[in-house]
Amino acid sequence: MIGARFRIRLPPNLYINDLSQSFPDATFRLLSGVRTGDTASEIGEAITADPGAAASAFRAHDAISRFEVLNQTDDRLLTTYETTDIDLYAFVEDVEFPPEFPIEVRSGHYEFDLTGTRAEFDQFREALEDIGIPYELLSEVGEERSDRLLTRRQEELLAAGLREGYFEVPRGCTLADLADMMNIDKSTASGVIRRAQARLIRWYLTGVGGRTALSKDHG
Repeated sequence: MIGARFRIRLPPNLYINDLSQSFPDATFRLLSGVRTGDTASEIGEAITADPGAAASAFRAHDAISRFEVLNQTDDRLLTTYETTDIDLYAFVEDVEFPPEFPIEVRSGHYEFDLTGTRAEFDQFREALEDIGIPYELLSEVGEERSDRLLTRRQEELLAAGLREGYFEVPRGCTLADLADMMNIDKSTASGVIRRAQARLIRWYLTGVGGRTALSKDHG
């Protein structure tokens, strides 16, 4: 397996490009995102010296139709929002090799990780070249990553919950509804969501979520 980190320049018309240019010293992270037709529901983080100003810039942007602050500290902002900018998802469909969350944005560039076989990795690079997207290969290692923030099952359930409105107030669906959609029982869904939320909150507040914790949690 190949693990690699890429950097590509953001299209100039994206909301996140506007924000990253307005806050050049900030790091924006897309923690989760799901496309729903002509919009996308996303959970994002901004690490910045002025999180209040970043929140105001989010709210004021024409491409943001719904915005909520989940947590704010002196230098971090955790948000959920809906956007009409879906170029990232169109890009993922074109290359048929989705980047792994979190996706970081700094000064007008995406940075993201990919894990796959050598053939898949080469196919991805060829797809970028065919589309005409300039990119930088920041790192490459010939082994499978073992330090994912969330398990794939946790990512899938959180993405479904975000898509169906489970995390909205009031909720757009119940836990039982969500469990039925994922073909699992309600108690399993509850446990997976609780562990995923705990992992995100611990990582957000302390920066820890580490290799040891992940090896014990197959959620």
